[in-house]
Amino acid sequence: MGALDAAVRQGKALYAGISSYSAEKTSEAASILKRLGTPCLIHQPSYSMFDRWIEGGLLDVLGQEGIGCIAFCPLAQGLLTSRYLGGIPGDSRAGKPHGFLRPEQVTDERIEMARQFQEIAQGRGQSLAQMALAWVLRDTRMTSALIGASTVQQIEENVAALKNLAFTQEELARIDSI
Repeated sequence: MGALDAAVRQGKALYAGISSYSAEKTSEAASILKRLGTPCLIHQPSYSMFDRWIEGGLLDVLGQEGIGCIAFCPLAQGLLTSRYLGGIPGDSRAGKPHGFLRPEQVTDERIEMARQFQEIAQGRGQSLAQMALAWVLRDTRMTSALIGASTVQQIEENVAALKNLAFTQEELARIDSI
């Protein structure tokens, strides 16, 4: 935290932020930064319908501390898009020999979950990716979501998620059950 404070004070950074800290460590980091006079403004955890660890207290801490939250990997490296529903395309992240998504992460179980999520998305008039982004943004403590688009078409599709951010209790319950 001292290094973050120093970077801001020296003008090398405009703001301080952290990534992937637990609720307890986030609270501790926020306290240290406040004491130093450089508030923590943003936390960047991984968060998606497949990766919900931040719901175990981190979002509460962020809300209490007034720290923004920007979801990293809200589309689970593409698993929460239609890209992998028919297997692993050769030109995909999982189809390449390097990268963060490995073929062994594209499991039958995850594909089946994605298919069930897609059914809900279709009922909402959205693509799976659009619903996955809307789902991440449904919580008022979520400031933004990072998208890893590689084409203009992907950006346009992802931005269209903003057309329908509201979820019914039934939709949320179905997503939770999956």
